[in-house]
Amino acid sequence: MALALVIGASRGIGLELVRQYLADGWRVIATARSKEDVAMLADMGAEAHRLDVTNVEAVAGLGWKLDGEQLDVAILNAGVYGPRTDGFPLQVDFDAVMHTNVLSAMRLLPIVAPLVGAGRGKLAVMSSRMGSLSERQGCTGSLYRASKAALNSVLVDTAHQFGPQGATCVALHPGWVRTDMGGPGAALSVEESVRGLRKVLAELPASEQAVYRDYDGSPIGW
Repeated sequence: MALALVIGASRGIGLELVRQYLADGWRVIATARSKEDVAMLADMGAEAHRLDVTNVEAVAGLGWKLDGEQLDVAILNAGVYGPRTDGFPLQVDFDAVMHTNVLSAMRLLPIVAPLVGAGRGKLAVMSSRMGSLSERQGCTGSLYRASKAALNSVLVDTAHQFGPQGATCVALHPGWVRTDMGGPGAALSVEESVRGLRKVLAELPASEQAVYRDYDGSPIGW
């Protein structure tokens, strides 16, 4: 039975990833911050664990729980947008966004990547086109943009280390999705976005180099 790990699965894209993989008969390990969300995921049929990605002890504990697994797909979905206003950033906002979107990846990816490599699987981070340096066309959401660019950098480093061990690393752009982050006026439903993301992961050829893909499979420049 194929195995997927979804980190940050309490709502939106993460929750829909769990739903769709379970519906296709996969075994799914999923994480959420609250005990209520963990219970919800367990009721759906996932193997659910409580995890705050900013808590170093909890991250280490997840590594212990996953010991010996071989992952076909692992998706780091946990993330925050941060302040909706631009300009002089407050340290509290900077710390919250960077700790959640970047530091957590620096801690989690080295734990998860060997398990993906053992399964010759796909290791994905939920990035954004807003993190692209070469295709950037605006400057709104500057803190979020900086965090996603840094996340992409962490993924590229992870590919250099674990790509030769069998982990194919990909930064995913989910599109503009009708979630709490994307808002009700966004172009895509969660279901459409996740179907596309799963198709990208399923069809992505093995690679030792990190790649950057839109939900429809088109490449994005770093």
